[in-house]
Amino acid sequence: MSGADDRRALVGTRWVHVDGDDAAGDAVFHDAAGDVPLSRRPKEFLEFSDDGTVRLFATGADDRAQETARTNWSEDAGGVQFRLKVPDARGATIYRIVEHGPGRLVIQRQ
Repeated sequence: MSGADDRRALVGTRWVHVDGDDAAGDAVFHDAAGDVPLSRRPKEFLEFSDDGTVRLFATGADDRAQETARTNWSEDAGGVQFRLKVPDARGATIYRIVEHGPGRLVIQRQ
């Protein structure tokens, strides 16, 4: 990620995980305000804040998103990364953004 515009797009967007687009272990997220059909909307969202916070939301039985984890994200020469204390379904706890473009975010899970 580089530049103020990239940072604004990252923090100004609610990212929805579209697991049908995942490839090679990477998680693909799309802008939740974009054209993601309801039938493809999964139950996981990420929100990045300017204060360095990233929040993970999951939807429950009533389809309302509830915060399930919160941590800090950091930016270095290798990009943005964060660590969640609660492992995902694949056991990953470390996440690194490997691609960030208009309306699309790809995260490598470790």
